[in-house]
Amino acid sequence: MTAGPLERGRLSFARQSWGEAFAQFSSADEVSPLEVDDLERLAVAAYLVGKDNDSADVWTRAHQEHLRLNETARAARCAFWVAFGLMGAGELARCHGWLARGRRLLDDDELDCVEQGYLLYLVAKLAIFQGELASSRDTFAQASAIAGRFGDLDLVTLARHGEGRALIGLGKVIEGVALLDEVMVAVTSGEVSPAVTGDVYCSVIEACQEIFDLRRAHTWTAALSRWCESQAGMVPYRGQCLVHRAEIMQLHGAWPDALGEARRAGEWLARPPGHPAAGAALYVQAELHRLRGEFAAAERAYRGASQWGREPQPGLAQLRLAQGKVELAWAAIRRRLDEEQDRATRSVLLAAHTEIALAAGDIGVARSATDELAQIAGTFGAPFLHALSSHSNAAVLLAEGDARAALVALRQAGTAWRELDVPYEAARVRVLVGVACRQIGDDDTAELELAAAREVFKRLGAAPDLVLVEALTRDSERSATAGLTQRELQVLGLVATGRTNRAIAAELVISEKTVARHVSNILTKLGLSSRSAATAYAYEHGLV
Repeated sequence: MTAGPLERGRLSFARQSWGEAFAQFSSADEVSPLEVDDLERLAVAAYLVGKDNDSADVWTRAHQEHLRLNETARAARCAFWVAFGLMGAGELARCHGWLARGRRLLDDDELDCVEQGYLLYLVAKLAIFQGELASSRDTFAQASAIAGRFGDLDLVTLARHGEGRALIGLGKVIEGVALLDEVMVAVTSGEVSPAVTGDVYCSVIEACQEIFDLRRAHTWTAALSRWCESQAGMVPYRGQCLVHRAEIMQLHGAWPDALGEARRAGEWLARPPGHPAAGAALYVQAELHRLRGEFAAAERAYRGASQWGREPQPGLAQLRLAQGKVELAWAAIRRRLDEEQDRATRSVLLAAHTEIALAAGDIGVARSATDELAQIAGTFGAPFLHALSSHSNAAVLLAEGDARAALVALRQAGTAWRELDVPYEAARVRVLVGVACRQIGDDDTAELELAAAREVFKRLGAAPDLVLVEALTRDSERSATAGLTQRELQVLGLVATGRTNRAIAAELVISEKTVARHVSNILTKLGLSSRSAATAYAYEHGLV
């Protein structure tokens, strides 16, 4: 006998085929209203295939059915999941309402149950949104203790991960990261439910991004990708996770893929009623357009990010700098730095501030910004920040005229960027190495560094940087030839072989008088006094 949609839905749910489970349970529900256990399965499947509104509606139905059956604890659990989904969607007012309802139900019946811990978890999460990190850490710990008492691994994982994030926010980064690493053992081992797994993956990746721990962010993003591939029909990432994934792709040089992910994130997050994180997705798009020289598209995306509440700095200031509008860039970055107190956010602003200050010719301000960035990098200890700090310091040292000290800092930055697999920043370092080498007279190394940077910029599609490198290369060529014409270069090459004016005239089929004029021009342009000096110059600069 062929199984009906209800039986097929249960089988699909057990196989974690979420798309099929959602379709089959929905079909069965149309024929006859589902019983409460199957309603909960449908709610989970709806959440995992990205149908958040459907999931909330079905959890609400399950909540009401549990109340009808006098199952208060399970009704409170459903209230938790409704509130959990609303929190993820940024609908905090409705989230508060469902949280209050769940807590009232448990308090009225004076129940000692694990659902008390689940609702405390939401209380702690909301406290983080309000900046109450110390109280949130304590509340997460209470939720974790309740979870341990009842042996609920889902809640243990949620609560400990929340406590880890609160510790990081309080500046206790090592303790917080240790808790997150412990939590990820359960997550990557498949010990917790899919809804909890997906949420914790995204949250931990976000935490790694916040503390510039790119290695962990990359590791957990790769693990999340593998896990999603094993969940048939599941929407792989919520919008915020897509944003972080796009940021990591951008850093690792996969710019077309990063732009695609950022666009997907923006489409997801902009769906009614819309989520503020849509601004973050637009900001990533703007950054990629700026780096690729697509300035009009970047401008639109920065403006869109601002409309969603995402501060468009430092990217917009860097766009103005790339457009040659140094005064606008200078005013914008200084305004943003004056407003920002968070050290992690300031670090990125300070790096941009250094670059803009140097373009504006204010080396003193650039030095102050770089020194503050170095202090922040020392506090966090993140390789990314150390690389950013060394990079900025080297740029200032070059402006201060200390090319040899700049080279030491540049080698440190280049090594760090390569270890982090950040090709764009590594190529920018090589440009500065080329400039520094040219300043100390090492033209061969300068040429090699600029050529290597050029190839990376070509591969990435970093058009503005490519223009800069080619301009620097042309400057080098003009410096070596001192403005000699092509004919003068031919004559110089023949002079360097020891030929007489008559021999040169015969070879080039011109008059001796013309050759003499060329030789005179060459000596004048090069500031030399004899043919032998011109010969030495030609060999020294590879013009023979």
